[in-house]
Amino acid sequence: MRQSRFQAFDNDRDPAACGPHLAALRHELRRRGLDGFVVPRADEHQGEYVPPHAERLAWLTGFGGSAGTAVVLMDKAAIFVDGRYTLQVREQVDTELFAPVASNEMPPAAWIGENLPQGAKLGYDPWLHTPAAVDRLARAAEDAGGTLVPVADNPVDAIWSDRPVPPRAPARPYPLIFAGVSAADKLSQLNEKLAKARSDALVVSDPHNLAWLFNLRGADVAHTPLALGYALVPRGGRATIFIDEDKIGTELREALAPLADIASPDTLLAALATAAAGGRRVRLDAATAAAALRETVSAAGGTADVGDDPISLMKAVKNEAEKAGARAAQRRDAVAVTRFLAWFAREAPGGSLTEIDAAVALENFRAETNALVDISFDTIAGAGPNAALPHYHVTMASNRRIGEGIFLIDSGAQYEDGTTDITRTLAVGTPSAEMRERFTRVLKGHIAIATAVFPKGTSGAQLDSFARRPLWEAGLDFDHGTGHGVGAFLSVHEGPHRISKLGTTPLEPGVILSNEPGYYKEGEYGIRIENLVLVEERDMPGADRPMLGFETLTLAPIDLALVEPSLLSDEERAWLDAYHARVREALMPALEGADRAWLVEATRTVGG
Repeated sequence: MRQSRFQAFDNDRDPAACGPHLAALRHELRRRGLDGFVVPRADEHQGEYVPPHAERLAWLTGFGGSAGTAVVLMDKAAIFVDGRYTLQVREQVDTELFAPVASNEMPPAAWIGENLPQGAKLGYDPWLHTPAAVDRLARAAEDAGGTLVPVADNPVDAIWSDRPVPPRAPARPYPLIFAGVSAADKLSQLNEKLAKARSDALVVSDPHNLAWLFNLRGADVAHTPLALGYALVPRGGRATIFIDEDKIGTELREALAPLADIASPDTLLAALATAAAGGRRVRLDAATAAAALRETVSAAGGTADVGDDPISLMKAVKNEAEKAGARAAQRRDAVAVTRFLAWFAREAPGGSLTEIDAAVALENFRAETNALVDISFDTIAGAGPNAALPHYHVTMASNRRIGEGIFLIDSGAQYEDGTTDITRTLAVGTPSAEMRERFTRVLKGHIAIATAVFPKGTSGAQLDSFARRPLWEAGLDFDHGTGHGVGAFLSVHEGPHRISKLGTTPLEPGVILSNEPGYYKEGEYGIRIENLVLVEERDMPGADRPMLGFETLTLAPIDLALVEPSLLSDEERAWLDAYHARVREALMPALEGADRAWLVEATRTVGG
């Protein structure tokens, strides 16, 4: 079996453990006088990627997705997932014990309102929910005639006997050559925003924002270079970073010394209470601040101003150094990906490759750049019906041999100068007419986003239907967003910008997004085409307002064996030919022999 440095393919979820874990939790709840408990897939920072000791939902239910919530009552339990995981949840969870519920159709609060018994006490951990989430849960419990009760310590932790220890990976300074702006200048800009918002202080609860603001990186969670911690930034005052001091080496300590004090996380609440005293207004991030922080501010007599962390928008708009780093990282990654695609084209027809073989091979090609820090998420490598699971994670149990049909591989890398994310759908053997037709509709939607020109102030929600229209015209659709933001050597999923029905933040020049429409036929195959794009200004003769468009950053061939040319307009063909010409020009100097010959063939003109 091929080995990976960065991802595990072990069968680490034992469905048989679900029953004993659920029974143990119910026993612990009875001991505490609780009638139920809410278990979100979250840590104290509401992160998408959480350290192993915070994977409570996975331990309890077996569900390994990146988003979900379980509600456990004494006589029933449910697990709530979004459209990405409706198939996966049924494969990983004992549905006799946890009823799967589509969260877009019935959110946890609605289910609680219908199922919580009269007079019941529903527990929750105030460190694992945002203030808004707690308010929703409280209303639901009240509507059902029950009560929402905070717990001082999490009952799951009390019964999780082999729970991993919290991470203490070393943090390090992030070089200015990549960061582009000094931490001192970022703090100055942040103070201006706090003054404008009339905030007396800001709690930085998002580790991504902590990393960006202070130009530091860590390794506390998989695939994203984060150091878990908080910061308290008083307007006009000296910041304090609350982080395990074992993570702070001499070099980082010296870099931070002019900017902030270092304190233990255990002292955060006391410092926050002091900062909030006297009616002071403290900004808390609505997306990542725990409800426990709001309660601390309120108890101290302050005003908890729950809203957007201004750092998130500052971070999302890449500066010139970050844009240059993104382009360099994309080009480096493109060589590795194209070498993989050429290798795959040679090896896959033999029928001996498995999904794990492909995932590890791609990782190895990236490692050969000698610049790979980590992959940016667990590679999604799906053959046949596994490709129909948008967030499929291959294990040794699910590992499928790659045979005739479609193979989908969604992967990314973390380089010091940038973060990448790319999906390619590949034909093995001769694809069916239906596969070609649906792939081409996905491609048409991808091109519609890539070529979109739109007024400044346009949001991702206004663009999302561009990617869906070719599918809608055939009665088809997909159940995930069209695009997400991407960080600068940070998270591969960065807010607040996104191209989706929920993407209401206006797009700005400098924002990097994915462009990834798809189509999934349950039990048969899946299709997704993903490039990263950079929002840029567009000079349009005759325009009466500022206009924006996209620069495509990702450079790798799109499989022409899956394209039905007759479905493409002349403009769409021209875009695809021009894209492939650009890919060929950029990558040819870095390729040799069979890889170079493959690239020439793979980037031929449409129908050529």
